[in-house]
Amino acid sequence: MADGAKPVGTQRTRLIGGPGMLLVWLYGVMVVGAVSRSAYQISTEFDRAPLAYSLSAIAALVYAFITYTLVRGGETARKAALACCAAELVGVLVVGTWTLVEPSAFPDATVWSDFGMGYLFIPVLLPVTAVFWLRRARTAAAV
Repeated sequence: MADGAKPVGTQRTRLIGGPGMLLVWLYGVMVVGAVSRSAYQISTEFDRAPLAYSLSAIAALVYAFITYTLVRGGETARKAALACCAAELVGVLVVGTWTLVEPSAFPDATVWSDFGMGYLFIPVLLPVTAVFWLRRARTAAAV
């Protein structure tokens, strides 16, 4: 092991090979978008729509964590990313439905409003795609 190689069985499974790299890129773009949006809104207009702006900040944290786990790799990171993607999807579906049923609760849009319509529906499509990818990554690692 003098050459820096890890013992067999301790190497991390890469999660960003192939289509996984596109997921990392898209999550990175969403981090920038959600952080920028929420930081501006919270710092300038928080009293106008605190719930909406707080939800955008939470979305930014979720996107950042998923991006980190995808880059980190390994089985623990894959499981954490899978759980976060499932939570993200639930969040998008709940907030998206809430904004349609009770629009007055959201005087301003969030990242997840209307199922992410302001972001070309990427917020609702991304976690579904990521869950499929992460489940495939588990299967590939087992082989």
